[in-house]
Amino acid sequence: MVIASGTAIRRRSFTISRQIKLLTGASIIGLLVAIALLSLIWTPLPPAKMQIIHKLQPPFAFGLFGTDQFGRDVLSMLMAGCWNSLSIAIAAVAVGAAVGSIAGISAAAIRGIFETLLMRVCDVIFALPPILSAMILGAFLGPGKFTAITAIAAFMIPVFARVTLASALQAWSRDYVLAARAIGNSRLTISVRHVLPNIMNQITVHAAIQLGLAILTEAGLSFLGLGVAPPVPTWGRMLADSQTYLGLAPWLAILPGLAIALAVLGFNMLGDGLRDFFDPRRF
Repeated sequence: MVIASGTAIRRRSFTISRQIKLLTGASIIGLLVAIALLSLIWTPLPPAKMQIIHKLQPPFAFGLFGTDQFGRDVLSMLMAGCWNSLSIAIAAVAVGAAVGSIAGISAAAIRGIFETLLMRVCDVIFALPPILSAMILGAFLGPGKFTAITAIAAFMIPVFARVTLASALQAWSRDYVLAARAIGNSRLTISVRHVLPNIMNQITVHAAIQLGLAILTEAGLSFLGLGVAPPVPTWGRMLADSQTYLGLAPWLAILPGLAIALAVLGFNMLGDGLRDFFDPRRF
């Protein structure tokens, strides 16, 4: 009786810790999304407005977070950069998840040469890091939001294709799929009605985790000048612009760095929390 009671207590505490992780991650991402949406209609100052007379002002001396080398308000740039960084990451992951999931589910249904060909294509894409892909695309398309989204999405497609293929293959061995095949349902019908709904949890969890990676990749692309063209602010470009002034104005690097770290932490915690929430063993 005592052992059973202790097990129940440990299970309850473990469940609470998982809920805290999920709620914390959701709260962080919710706050960032709210800031990003707010920046579309209001910022303390126009993010691109230059006031040279007020350049390199420290936090609280001029504005809450000070100004940069051109006298632009850092808080306004962080808010606008939040929208640009999140929108690029979310768009890229959405495209990668959609295309990769369709490819993975199709390969699980068709099998054979299509599955083998898909895996080899994924291997080739994995051999090209997103930074290198963006440099190649930038040479043809020029730097910009479309280039960043395309480069990140191209890397996400094989990631989701492999995850979806593995999950779909497991689903095809389940009894409910065998029953659907026995009554004469086509592979397309089974994939859409039975396989996809039962692996959607895994896709959702993986998308949340990959969003953190997409934020880091977008920051790296912007840092290299392959992201959104200036004067549109992004967190990565703010980091790049701050390198010359690290000794004189360290807040120019610290603040966008903290914003990137917070976003990655939030998405990782959200993904881990969703994974634990969808885990059938928790019941």
